[in-house]
Amino acid sequence: TETIKDEELPSFRGEMVNSNDFNAEARTADPKRLLKAYESAAYTLNLLRAFTKGGFASLERVHTWNLEYVKSSKEGQRYEQIAKGIDASLDFMKSCGINPQDDPRLETVNFYSSHEALILGFEEAMTRKDSLSDDWYDCSAHMVWCGERTRQLDGAHIEFLRGIENPVGCKIGATTTPKELNKLCEALNPENIAGKLTLITRMGEDKIKDALPPLVEAVKKSGHNVVWVCDPMHGNTFVSKETGLKTRDFEHICTEIENFFLIHRSIGTHPGGLHIELTGDNVTECLGGPDDLEHIDLTQNQKTQCDPQLNPTQSLDLAFRVSELVGA
Repeated sequence: TETIKDEELPSFRGEMVNSNDFNAEARTADPKRLLKAYESAAYTLNLLRAFTKGGFASLERVHTWNLEYVKSSKEGQRYEQIAKGIDASLDFMKSCGINPQDDPRLETVNFYSSHEALILGFEEAMTRKDSLSDDWYDCSAHMVWCGERTRQLDGAHIEFLRGIENPVGCKIGATTTPKELNKLCEALNPENIAGKLTLITRMGEDKIKDALPPLVEAVKKSGHNVVWVCDPMHGNTFVSKETGLKTRDFEHICTEIENFFLIHRSIGTHPGGLHIELTGDNVTECLGGPDDLEHIDLTQNQKTQCDPQLNPTQSLDLAFRVSELVGA
């Protein structure tokens, strides 16, 4: 529950459940919201399919992928330099008689969806048995995961995830023990299939150096096949004292990613990916970044009701930093 001025109401559980407005009617769970969520997801995925398969993903349109207000930034200019290099490569291919439009790899991309399997009623309604294999699949996404707060070994979320054939993930926080993690791996991927299980670490930049190495060592020693992914967002969330708004510091996010790479390389394991929360809107939700946003700036354009997101210039800067880590 949440209490404001002596009035206690059910907490906001997300748009699939209730509303963030603080009154009894808004905070009452409404099943119709599940249908609205499904419709919104279907519309969005259909639009993305049209973009990824309809020519918008063509490398020949690389200059159109950037937002206008980002192009004038330092990061946007750096992006344009890369785009010009891609143009030159495509021109060279054409001069050799190779038409990029004849190769689907240069025209389209494969797009996959993933989300947290938090609302089990929704996930169960989307679960189907395959008519050929008799295996169960959650058709709400290609991959689903459970969060740090719902990964109890005897809990409903782990029970659901271990019963489906989708690739699945599990968020891992700084309090996770090596013994507990190995049991999670055994429960979620008992046949030890490569690519089946993704472990998404969310430690915080001040904890990852101490918390992550023993977990990676334990999983490596046990022989579990896992994909290691870093979520540098959730462990670095705090409330701004100046504004009272939830925020994240861009440099803290970058530091956690850098340590994630360093730890895996020191142990001999592979840093497999990142879990980033970002938006195409020019929001002011995370501190720092190319525009050096300060606490007072957070009030300018807040759109999230839950998790602060990186804006496009921050996201592009992060992409360049990660590319340097990958190539290091």
